[in-house]
Amino acid sequence: MPWLTPDAHTEQVEAARDVVLRRLDRSAAPRAALAQLLERKQTDPAVAQEVLDRLEAAGVIDDAAYAARLARTRFAEKGAARRAIADELRRKGVGEGHIRTALEQIDGEDEAAAALALARKRLAASRGLEPAVRRRRALAALGRKGYSAGVAARAVEQALAEE
Repeated sequence: MPWLTPDAHTEQVEAARDVVLRRLDRSAAPRAALAQLLERKQTDPAVAQEVLDRLEAAGVIDDAAYAARLARTRFAEKGAARRAIADELRRKGVGEGHIRTALEQIDGEDEAAAALALARKRLAASRGLEPAVRRRRALAALGRKGYSAGVAARAVEQALAEE
């Protein structure tokens, strides 16, 4: 039955779809990362585009949901600032609109509270050191998490005042 035998294009589409679905079985990924994966696998660009379009239309690939989930988890679990989260999403190829929407979940008060909690933790870990060293280390830790200099300084000063 020749109509049951897939043509070369259909086989390429199925192979590319399988690659993408196997990758998504491990964890969610943005469309750009999946496109890079298919490119590394030397998939025909037209086939890759077709597969990604179909999976996006089906809701399997959803950059907005991916960005929102990553923003929530990075902020809640790692204490990352909005700026650091936005940078990570950009590196992963998520569009600016999705990034802005995802970061709307985190307001300035939440970020200031997270910075204060991190400052308290860093200062508690350095109790025996000189005050200047403690302040410098706490500011550096907040900076690595993506907090602005102003937010970091306010958090460290408040945490020091609480001691």
